[in-house]
Formats: sequence, C-alpha cells, structure tokens
Amino acid sequence: MPTSQPEESRPPEERTTPDGLLHARTGTDVSPEDLVLASGKDLTPQNLEWARRKLAEEGPAALDKILP
Repeated sequence: MPTSQPEESRPPEERTTPDGLLHARTGTDVSPEDLVLASGKDLTPQNLEWARRKLAEEGPAALDKILP
C-alpha cells in the first residue's frame, strides 16, 4: 500500500499544478461553440443562441466564469 508523500518530495510530474498557473483561455477569441461545449451542453440552435447572448453581455470572461 503506497504511503502519502509530502508535495515537495514527489517527482515534478506528479505534483498538482497550482491554480495561479492554470489558464482557461489561450488569448484567442471565444466562439459560441466554445462556450456551449465548456458548459457541458449539446450544440443545439437554442444553446448557441444562449452562448451568443452571454458572449455579447460578458465577453470572453463568460468562458472564464464557466471553467474552473
């Protein structure tokens, strides 16, 4: 049975990435399709319209609010 190791003693590839280093976007434009898929919804005309409205209101930050 493996024992728990302190974070510092684990190999780098086994460490958890700190939240401050995680990024949701790559600096590119966010499409309605991106927003729908990130929200876990199906690509339907209704969901795409929802995403268009949300992007119009909130801009690319809408994606940041959905993703962890």
